[in-house]
Amino acid sequence: MEVHTFPQYSPDDIITYLRNFVLVGAEARNLVKGDVFGNPKLEILHMIYMRVLQKVCGIRLEHFYMMPLNMGVMYPQIFEGFLPVCNLYIHMERLLPVCQINDFQIADVLNPKTKRTVRFLSGIINFMHFCEFRRPVYLELQQNYKAAMEKHQQLETANREAAAKLEKLNTVPVEHQEEVKQLTDNIRELEQLLRQDYRRKQTALQEVIAQKKSAIAESTRKLNELKVTMATLKEEQEQLKSRIVESPEELKNYKEMMKETVKKLKRSKQEVIEKYEGYRDLVEVLPSCQLEVQLYQKKMERQGANVERLTSILSEVRDLEDQLESAEMELKKGKIDETFLKRLVTAKHEKLSTAEIRIKKKREDVEQYKDTVFEYCNRVQEKRDVVYDKVVAIQKEIHQTKFKIQQLNENAEKQERKAKEICLHLKACLEKHHDSLIKTAKSYTASQEDKVAELEKGLLRVQTSGSSS
Repeated sequence: MEVHTFPQYSPDDIITYLRNFVLVGAEARNLVKGDVFGNPKLEILHMIYMRVLQKVCGIRLEHFYMMPLNMGVMYPQIFEGFLPVCNLYIHMERLLPVCQINDFQIADVLNPKTKRTVRFLSGIINFMHFCEFRRPVYLELQQNYKAAMEKHQQLETANREAAAKLEKLNTVPVEHQEEVKQLTDNIRELEQLLRQDYRRKQTALQEVIAQKKSAIAESTRKLNELKVTMATLKEEQEQLKSRIVESPEELKNYKEMMKETVKKLKRSKQEVIEKYEGYRDLVEVLPSCQLEVQLYQKKMERQGANVERLTSILSEVRDLEDQLESAEMELKKGKIDETFLKRLVTAKHEKLSTAEIRIKKKREDVEQYKDTVFEYCNRVQEKRDVVYDKVVAIQKEIHQTKFKIQQLNENAEKQERKAKEICLHLKACLEKHHDSLIKTAKSYTASQEDKVAELEKGLLRVQTSGSSS
């Protein structure tokens, strides 16, 4: 179960909040539950995220369609479709950790799921409620900060004035300079004396500290020796425990052997007693059996020694039984510890299995995310290929137009050359024609002048003839 630090709202509450506080106008009126949950419309969900970012972070609408300036892209038209989604993912990835959501992915923008969108929008709404709740406190803090800044400025001005006054006060007049010099000399002498006393005291303290350090080193050495002895004693104790624990079967066998020997001795004792009673009767009857009785007495003494040995052996057996009981108690404790450790191991195995399941789930989510990213990259690559084909076709057209422009320029140059040649030829012809016209005009004027002179002469002749008549 996932644990959240904020309440998870129902889809109806989320839709009402978005209509009332996030969206405005036709966007709020046309918003339906099916546009965000179930089979969401990506355009409407992206629009809701954009409006939230505009309201909470103050991000403008143009920022979602702007290419970063530090990126040198050859063909920016390739990123026209992906750029708003990428910018939206970047801004949401910065906002949601503030809302205590740390698993936002690009698949939540490209292929959103209902549970995750409900969780994201619940966190955002909780953060907006928190912002509205803390806004008056922030405004009060802002006002207090402004007042504190004004006081700080006033205090700085007062501090400057006081510093100026101190400078005036620190400047010693000429009359008192000799007295100040004497006082400073006295102060320096006192400082030297104090430093000498301090150095003496410091050397004495260092000597005392060195002595204490040597004493501490000796005590630590002794302590280390005691620790070594303790460690050796503990090792011997563990070895003895291991011996006691390792040989319970041998002790049992030895105990059974001793019990059998005790039974045999008891049987032999009873037999001897029976024989002794029989021989006693015989001694009473036959005094000649005293030698046999003495022999049997010696046997009885041996049997007494054997009984004493048996009692000592039984005491040893009891000690061994006590040791066995203590060893069995230790074995029980070891079994209890073993069961406890087995439980811990099983719990750790369960934790490891749960961790492996979580890792598998995360790997599956990562693979799904990779698949979605690869699909989206393939789509982008397809669009890029289409755009590349268009760019190649445009480049071909540009090359063709450049070739045509070169041809037109060459034709124009040829025509200009021809026109210049024609102009030069026409200029030469015109000059020749002008020369011929000038010559004809001059000849015509000369002939006209000759004719006018002849006419004038004729008129003179006529006048003279009229006057004479």
